[in-house]
Amino acid sequence: MSQQRPFNFMKHPDLFKAMSGLSAGFEHATLEHSLIELVKLRASQINGCGFCVDMHSKDARLEGETEQRLYLLSVWREAPGIYNDRERAALAWTEAVTKLENQHVPDAVYDQARAQFSDEELARLTLAVVAINGWNRFNIAFNVPAGNYKAGSLKAMRAQAS
Repeated sequence: MSQQRPFNFMKHPDLFKAMSGLSAGFEHATLEHSLIELVKLRASQINGCGFCVDMHSKDARLEGETEQRLYLLSVWREAPGIYNDRERAALAWTEAVTKLENQHVPDAVYDQARAQFSDEELARLTLAVVAINGWNRFNIAFNVPAGNYKAGSLKAMRAQAS
């Protein structure tokens, strides 16, 4: 069993604000909010961040995402009719940027993303991937347990911090 490592971002508002500040670069962009939630959830699955998987699946569900799409996200390539081309490009980009296998994002993944996203959108999508990877690392490093997140409470925390 993992050691308890109490950490509460609200006791460190400057850290919470810094991490939350990354979101400002993509939350009000032309990227669909549902797409950003899928990206956050998929990166969190890859990284094994139980807290973030719990959070983003609950928030996505609260905002209307279907159970089927949430259940199939980890195998999105095997579910071609479930996700549209833009979502599939974003998921491929998310996986490549999260894993950085051989310190490289394959050209085919870049080409797929560029076919769906403008230069600005791709930069903002990349920032979303960077941000969720950062949150994953905080939560994994401090063994933040999964299962207790209340849907929609992240918005309340951000409002309290600002």
